[in-house]
Amino acid sequence: MLRRSLENRDAQTRQLQDAVTNVEKHFGELCQIFAAYVRKTARLRDKADLLVNEINVYASTETPNLKQGLKNFADEFAKLQDYRQAEVERLEAKVVEPLKAYGTIVKMKRAETELQRATMDATRTTRHLEETIDNFEKQKIKDIKTIFSEFITIEMLFHGKALEVYTAAYQNIQKIDEEEDLEVFRNSVYPPDYSSRLDIVRANSKSPLQRSLSAKCISGTGQVSTCRLRKDQQAEDDDEEDEDLDVTEEEN
Repeated sequence: MLRRSLENRDAQTRQLQDAVTNVEKHFGELCQIFAAYVRKTARLRDKADLLVNEINVYASTETPNLKQGLKNFADEFAKLQDYRQAEVERLEAKVVEPLKAYGTIVKMKRAETELQRATMDATRTTRHLEETIDNFEKQKIKDIKTIFSEFITIEMLFHGKALEVYTAAYQNIQKIDEEEDLEVFRNSVYPPDYSSRLDIVRANSKSPLQRSLSAKCISGTGQVSTCRLRKDQQAEDDDEEDEDLDVTEEEN
């Protein structure tokens, strides 16, 4: 009886140790990868801050509409980095730290197992090991659900805010009035009579074919007008001849 109790105790001890070792291995890997994920997110935030600064510097050199559009874009993008900072802090507190804590939990479970195994009362030790294994598995599943749920919630919150910010940033860029800024640029670079001179240049820049077609159209129009004039003159001459003939007949 005692031998069987000892065998049961040893089997349960190995089972608990295997469970603890498995958690130690995989939770440790998860912790390292999640921590790297958070660090990369923080670096992305830092690069985005540099991008915001450069956009603002460049915007200050541009025409009014482009300047305002870029500054508005930079403001929205900077706001997004505030949300990203909150994302980093929440991931660290709600995901990475709980996974780190399992290092301590694993050590405690191992010590508890060794202590129970050293107990002389095999029957009581077996009962305690059963409770320990059960509680460990229950807590592990609960913690996994909590940690991954927190991760998903944090990411959903950030990406939801990101969608709002990116939408506003896109609208700010689309509102830039290209024609108005182009007019401002021309006025700042070219003399006041540039527009009229530009029209002359455009008129003179027609291709030979276009000029030929235009000349033919003008020539054709002149020929039609000339033909009509000749026909009208011939009709008047015919009318005068008819009138002279009528007068001669009456005299006779």
